[in-house]
Amino acid sequence: MAYNHYILVCGGTACESNKGIELFAQLNAEADKHGVKDQVQIVKTGCFGFCEKGPIVKVLPEDSFYVEVKPEDAKDIIAEHIVKGREVKRLLYNEGEEKKQSAVVEDIPFYQKQYRVVLRNCGVIDPTIIDEYIAREGYSGLEKVLFEWTQEQLIEEMKISGLRGRGGAGFPTWLKWDLARKAQGDQKFVICNADEGDPGAYMDRSTIEGDPHSIIEGMITAGKAIGSNQGYVYIRAEYPLAIERLKIALVQARDYGLLGKNILGSGFDFDIEIRLGAGAFVCGEETALIKSVEGNRGMPVPKPPFPANKGLWGKPTIINNVETLANVPVITARGGAWLAKIGTEKSKGTKVFALTGKVKSSGLIEVPMGTTLREIVFDIGGGIKGGKKFKGVQTGGPSGGILTEKSLDVPIDFESLTANGSMMGSGGMIVMDEDDCVVDVSRFYMEFCVEESCGKCSPCRIGTTQILKILEKIAEGKGCDEDLEKLESIGNAMTRASLCMLGCTAANPTMSTLRNFKEEYLEHIHNKKCRSGKCKKLISFSIDAPKCIGCGACAKKCPANCIVPEDAAKYPDKKRPPYIINQTDCLKCGECIVTCKFNAVIKA
Repeated sequence: MAYNHYILVCGGTACESNKGIELFAQLNAEADKHGVKDQVQIVKTGCFGFCEKGPIVKVLPEDSFYVEVKPEDAKDIIAEHIVKGREVKRLLYNEGEEKKQSAVVEDIPFYQKQYRVVLRNCGVIDPTIIDEYIAREGYSGLEKVLFEWTQEQLIEEMKISGLRGRGGAGFPTWLKWDLARKAQGDQKFVICNADEGDPGAYMDRSTIEGDPHSIIEGMITAGKAIGSNQGYVYIRAEYPLAIERLKIALVQARDYGLLGKNILGSGFDFDIEIRLGAGAFVCGEETALIKSVEGNRGMPVPKPPFPANKGLWGKPTIINNVETLANVPVITARGGAWLAKIGTEKSKGTKVFALTGKVKSSGLIEVPMGTTLREIVFDIGGGIKGGKKFKGVQTGGPSGGILTEKSLDVPIDFESLTANGSMMGSGGMIVMDEDDCVVDVSRFYMEFCVEESCGKCSPCRIGTTQILKILEKIAEGKGCDEDLEKLESIGNAMTRASLCMLGCTAANPTMSTLRNFKEEYLEHIHNKKCRSGKCKKLISFSIDAPKCIGCGACAKKCPANCIVPEDAAKYPDKKRPPYIINQTDCLKCGECIVTCKFNAVIKA
């Protein structure tokens, strides 16, 4: 059925949790109320990426891009845009201080330097309808894989593409597949790692929510390449929407003869099951993940043997993350040479990042490899919020490092990030400004690693705990110069001796901040000062008596009841005496400075 208009409503987790479900229902109700249900199709898609401005509604064919849409706005979208043909100007994206209204997505700076390969269908199709995926080249590459190419030809096409694993290590995908193909075994397995656990990362979750069939097609293709007939998607249970849409997609694929026995009459069998993870960060490591799928505690084991030779239940196994597999259908449909034209010489294709933190336009982005950090932060991200000064970007999550201003023009690829003291990781990218404290940031990541360490090997178990204790000591103003030497010594030992990459990389945030911001550590140690005011033990709040009018607003808000009026006899000229803060009981929460309307509270 042909429609006059199509309304695409963001159905990602972020928008759904921000009244997106009510918005979708209200749009349908208003369309029914105005009698235009036969003229407009309302579609719930995956994530549009521009999370800062969600919930997002896009109306076709005008390409009108409505942002921060509320359920009550549904009335105007239907009554004005659909019925009367007039855009709702107040809902259109406004660019910068000039408030230039943009109705076309391509005019929005957030999207201008992006190139969508992995996210090609997110925000475009209804992820619960297989026909919409098929209409956009879906499963067309699989036809060649099943009926035209041999295993060797398929792997050669992957080699031409230059695709490298997007889970962090950047290992050539074709080589991993070829090793498993050549491995001896009566059964082989394909595992999709959808257990992303980096703070601030949601690339894999959004990809599955918006385009689950791309993962299924990628896994079937991988199965054909290595001679496997069974796949598993290992996904954390905290992703209910992604799991729901993946289950729907699996049922549809089976109904269409794309999964199960004798796929499309090709003689090739392949099926997929879902395994739920409990949210352990260490299970992102492939051997720990395998143990978890087997029903055991997720703990890494020494390598070799590598999973390609001896993996799940001792059988040859390949593990690719969501983003890697989502690239595969494009390669098989358009050819490896098509993807190889994108990116740099050694890092082909695109990379998806979750751009978060102190940036104006946060969200899910996809850029060609080789795009600079400056382009991502200042062109796509719109720069730093509140006009603050850029401090750095944490890439690679707890395993990565902080890139500073001197690295803004470094091309983002596997080799460049490593050379500059960080790593690609799965794609988390947290932007920091001048108000962030590197000691506090390092402490946060180390707390995370201490909690997530499986405890199997002593370099990681003991090393992370010792580094955390030293960072806490420095944050409290009790550190000494020798502590910095200890941080480096312990970090180097962990890197060399830990069993898996969690321990080998856990010290990276600390080590990179020591290299790039050593003066801040020294300020904490020598001056007992935290320039950002994030280390509570090193800050204090006091009240400027001349400015205080004695209203007592700060005292009423103080959770510790440590703000009391001064002795009135000391201030005979004041109607009400000023207040003072009892430093012993002060929690350093800052509620007093927020409450005071007369700027009488001083933070030092």
